[in-house]
Amino acid sequence: MAKQTVAEQYVDILVRAGVRRLYGVVGDSLNPVVDAVRRNAAIDWIQVRHEETAAFAAGAEAQLTGSLAACAGSCGPGHVHLINGLYDAHRSMAPVIALASHIPSSEIGTSFFQETHPERLFQECSHYCELISHPQQMPRVLQTAVQHAIGRSGVSVVALPGDIASRPALERAEEHALVTSRPTVRPGDAEIDRFARMVNDAQRVTLFCGRGCAGAHDEVMAFAELVKAPVGHALRGKEWIQYDNPYDVGMSGLLGYGAAYEATHECDLLILLGTDFPYGAFLPADVRTVQVDVRAEHLGRRSQLDLAVWGDVRETLSCLTPKVHPKTDRRFLDRMLKKHADALEGVVRAYTRRVDKHIPIHPEFVASVLDEEAADDAIFTVDTGMCNVWAARYLSPNGRRRVIGSFTHGSMANALPQAIGAQFMDRRRQVISMSGDGGFSMLMGDFLTLVQYDLPVKVILFNNSALGMVELEMLVSGLPAYGTSYHSTDFAQIARAAGVWGERVEKPKRLRYALRAALRHKGPALLDIVTDPNALSIPPKIRAEMVTGFALSASRMVLAGGVGKMVQMARSNLRNLPRP
Repeated sequence: MAKQTVAEQYVDILVRAGVRRLYGVVGDSLNPVVDAVRRNAAIDWIQVRHEETAAFAAGAEAQLTGSLAACAGSCGPGHVHLINGLYDAHRSMAPVIALASHIPSSEIGTSFFQETHPERLFQECSHYCELISHPQQMPRVLQTAVQHAIGRSGVSVVALPGDIASRPALERAEEHALVTSRPTVRPGDAEIDRFARMVNDAQRVTLFCGRGCAGAHDEVMAFAELVKAPVGHALRGKEWIQYDNPYDVGMSGLLGYGAAYEATHECDLLILLGTDFPYGAFLPADVRTVQVDVRAEHLGRRSQLDLAVWGDVRETLSCLTPKVHPKTDRRFLDRMLKKHADALEGVVRAYTRRVDKHIPIHPEFVASVLDEEAADDAIFTVDTGMCNVWAARYLSPNGRRRVIGSFTHGSMANALPQAIGAQFMDRRRQVISMSGDGGFSMLMGDFLTLVQYDLPVKVILFNNSALGMVELEMLVSGLPAYGTSYHSTDFAQIARAAGVWGERVEKPKRLRYALRAALRHKGPALLDIVTDPNALSIPPKIRAEMVTGFALSASRMVLAGGVGKMVQMARSNLRNLPRP
């Protein structure tokens, strides 16, 4: 029986860790590993056109499943291409292991052809990054990398020279049991007791929720009812907390709407649940604040805290709730709910007039109709830029839909690659890429990956021939738009030339029919929708503070615009308020 090679050992360990796909582009130093995948029935090699797509796809799969995903790049330029997608996965807390194959080990340090230093290159976007320079380091280095990626929820990178990958593995290599899931984290009793005292002493409590509330919807709702607290959310908390929420006051931040800002500033105790909300300008400086987070390093890095609680949201609330006294005064909650409804009524009017007749098509109208036509369990991947705005305002969460994007890293071109990873995870589930023409064209080569694997991803392209968010940033800073426009492109023709269903929509009356046709098509599809390039969500008043830049704006709401079905939710919650 032939001895196992290091490459075969590497692939076997990935399989034991639950990896079912390895995304990448084949080549030179990576070939021994790709061949090992070819001969292992438990894992598939997914050939993409660009390694950045490989990393984004793996990151999307990891975000959606919570399990380890993997990608690979060949030596030098190949693995360098991984870096942007790995930054996104790492900042999204997605457990991803990346193989950075390397030049021949004897040539390292000689400025050899395609040489880089991956053990240095990936340090900032990983929890663990090591070079295997001898077969004796396997399997311990890879096992350690797996534990870091899963245990710390992020990226691990293993650099492996091609000649080392081809060598025989040790006959008696030490392999240990792999941890493939995370435990719950419970705060200490002293923190829970102090937390309970602060809640009991407060008159007006507000909850502000992020992605860390995943799996804790019932606990958050029960706690909000107990203390009569309005519930706001960050963008990544929307899908987990907004549905079936009679305490909803909207979203704060640069894409914010409703009364979330007021609720966080007019309370006397603000509780941040599972959010690493980055925009300090939207958080109060003079309100007592408690933060609950499963990552201790996140505690207090965005705002001044009166209490830092290290624990996951569900377990923390389960421990806290029995110690909290029920509150009976609803005046603060009811006032915030009314403010929220009023705020939504005010912005929605601007986007309800002649939207079905406006040419070019309002992108808000597209997002609203897409929300109505998409499946109840659809997965949406959302390009950075104005697509973020439309997703935040118009996609209705229900506990079954998922929405992912480059929400913490903010990269362009993420939606299509993430849709690839999402669709490989489940071919039967509807996956919709909400792409801007700028982002889509940046990694458009991987549209051919949909064709090659017959992935039924639906690309809904918001085509305004411009970088709309950048134009808004320039406008807010008092600058004329420059370098933001594109030549008008018929992407539907490109799709059809690739053998894919494609249609271009220029008139709003055709929109719903075309969306239905695209979503019902059995294979990949692209719907190229010509949208209004002037449909920027512009604040009614530009203030001097905004010129410091988009991300650092001190304004309460840089973007104002429609809100889709959320206004109906607000109206419903308002109708349910108890009457004196």
